[in-house]
Amino acid sequence: MKIALIGFGAVGQGLAEILRDKGAELEAYHGFRGEIVAVATRSRGTLYHPDGLDAALLLDAIGQGHLAHYPDVYGLTRDWDAATIARRCNAGVLVEASPSNLSSGQPALDYCYTAFESGKDVVLANKGPLVAAGESLRARARQTGRRLLFEATVMAGTPSLRLALDALAGCKITAARGILNGTTNYILTQMESGQSYEDALAQAQAAGYAEADPSADVEGWDAAAKLIILAGALFGSAPALRDLDVQGITALTAADIQAARAAGERWKLIAQITPEGGVVRPTRVPLNDPLAAVSGATNAITYTTDLLGEVTLVGAGAGRLSTGFALLSDLLALHRQGGA
Repeated sequence: MKIALIGFGAVGQGLAEILRDKGAELEAYHGFRGEIVAVATRSRGTLYHPDGLDAALLLDAIGQGHLAHYPDVYGLTRDWDAATIARRCNAGVLVEASPSNLSSGQPALDYCYTAFESGKDVVLANKGPLVAAGESLRARARQTGRRLLFEATVMAGTPSLRLALDALAGCKITAARGILNGTTNYILTQMESGQSYEDALAQAQAAGYAEADPSADVEGWDAAAKLIILAGALFGSAPALRDLDVQGITALTAADIQAARAAGERWKLIAQITPEGGVVRPTRVPLNDPLAAVSGATNAITYTTDLLGEVTLVGAGAGRLSTGFALLSDLLALHRQGGA
C-alpha cells in the first residue's frame, strides 16, 4: 500500500515509527506492506519518491529539523507542495495529519477532495474537514467511489468509532456520552488531589498534554468537534459547531471540586450527542458512574444502545504512537477491504 502523508508532526511521525518498527511483523501476519511515498509539511519541506521513502531516514531527517536532511537518491522530488502531492503522486491512500482548522477545514478539505478525484482513498487524523464539511466530504467519497476513514479523530487509537460502527452493528445507538478530551480530564484529576487550576494546567503543559494556547481544550471546543464527528458517523448528519451548547472548565474552583468530593461525586467534562443535538459541559457525576473512575489523560465513551444497553470503552485519547496506531488501523481496514 502506497501512502501519501500530509503533516509530519507527532501523529505522522507516530505512523512512520510504527511502520519502521513493525513493518516486517505487519507483512508477515497481516499481508500488509505500508510504504510512505510522499510527505508534505507546512514549513519543514516535502518529499516524494514513487518507489517509496525510508521511514527511518524520514524520522532522522525530521529529527534534525527539516526534510532537507533526507539523503538525495535518484528519482527523489523535493519541490511538490501538498496540493500537488494529493493530485499527482502514485499513492493509493492520502493520510491527512496536519493541524486542524475547525472553522473551514482548509486547506486539508481541498486536499481530501483532490485525493478523491485522483483515485485515492483518504484517512484522517485532522478533525477540521469532518467538522467543517463532513456531509460534503462523505458525499464526495461516495460520488468518486473512494473510501473515507477517520478513527484517529476521536479518542486517538482507542477504537471508539470502530466499536460503534462495526462491533455494535445491528444495535441502534441513540446517544454517545463521554470524556473526549484528555487535557481537561488530567487537569480535573490534579485539582481533585489539591492542585489549583493554574498549577494543574501548567503541569499538563509541561507533560505535553496541553498546548501553549490551551483554549480549544479547556473551553470545550476540542470535545465539541469530536461530537460533530460522532454525530455524522452515528446518525448520518451533524449539527454545526456553533449550534452546540459548549462550556469548558475554566470557571471551576478548588471549592467546587471539594464540594463534589464531599457529596460522593466527581467533576468531569462530559460531552454528549444525540440525534437532537449535543452538549459539552462540566458535570458532577456519581462515583458509581463508569466515567467517574476515568482519571488522568485517559478518555472514555459510553454508547446507549437498544440491544445491549450502555456499553463503555476506556482508553488512551492522545499520544504519538496511540494516534499513529489509529491511522494504521484504518490503513489495515482498507487493506482488508482490498485496493489502495
